[in-house]
Amino acid sequence: MQDALDTGTAVVALESTIFSNLGLPSPSNEEALNRCIRAVRKEGAVPALTAVLDGDLCAGVNPDTHERILESTTKVAARDLSTSVAKKLSVGATTVSASLVIASAIGIEVFATGGIGGVHRGADITGDISADLLAISNYPVLVVSAGAKSFLDLPKTLEYLETLSVPVLGWQTNFFPAFYLRSSGLSVSSRLDDVTEVAVVHRTRTNLGQGGTLLGVPIPADAEIDPSLVAEALEAALDDVEKLNLKGPEITPVVLASIAKATGGQSIPANLALAENNATVAAQVAVALLSV
Repeated sequence: MQDALDTGTAVVALESTIFSNLGLPSPSNEEALNRCIRAVRKEGAVPALTAVLDGDLCAGVNPDTHERILESTTKVAARDLSTSVAKKLSVGATTVSASLVIASAIGIEVFATGGIGGVHRGADITGDISADLLAISNYPVLVVSAGAKSFLDLPKTLEYLETLSVPVLGWQTNFFPAFYLRSSGLSVSSRLDDVTEVAVVHRTRTNLGQGGTLLGVPIPADAEIDPSLVAEALEAALDDVEKLNLKGPEITPVVLASIAKATGGQSIPANLALAENNATVAAQVAVALLSV
């Protein structure tokens, strides 16, 4: 991976949680990984899957190790990286925050994920805010996602990103995407319709010594789930969370499983489509960054 960076090749970092047993169910997780890798390569960039393997922090893992990541049940966030190294963790799936730390450390400027974490509902009482947001503000990496996970408090998530001075860009849209939905109805700070514009925004921020940039890419129109069905599924999922008294990182896998059940499995192909689409846009931006 370092060779690609040294020779000026576009590189896109990928998190591994979505591809693990903590993300999509097997065999959909493997399909998602393969589709994202192909999408990045098709646009002329190199995919760099991040993970912890045998106590090493990795970006661009060997394909021979993919099976270990697909079977992983250990999630590693930014705060866990140092202890993972110290304890020589066998395999850990990296979250958005951990992936950004690893990507930034070796000079990768573009990162693709499904949806970022954010401010959880009821955070005014619990204080439950994802480390993803602080990581985006701290590390000079452009994050490409389908907005934030739809079970979060999206207005407060956007407000928190504004407080952290993170520009929330809309890819060919005026509205912040809501994962399974193309629009949350909430405005982005700027709409950009060209990858060169995105590259210039990010390059300007890095030149000024500012942090990362968030690019919200709507799920492809043909993969969007009916909004009323999403609302019903979210209500059922959040009921499950409350009954189980889940907190922080425990919430996401339970909610995703509940939504998959409530939507009759529609959320799985939706996840695959948005992850692949994000990888495509991320690769296009990574290539554009080489010229600005």
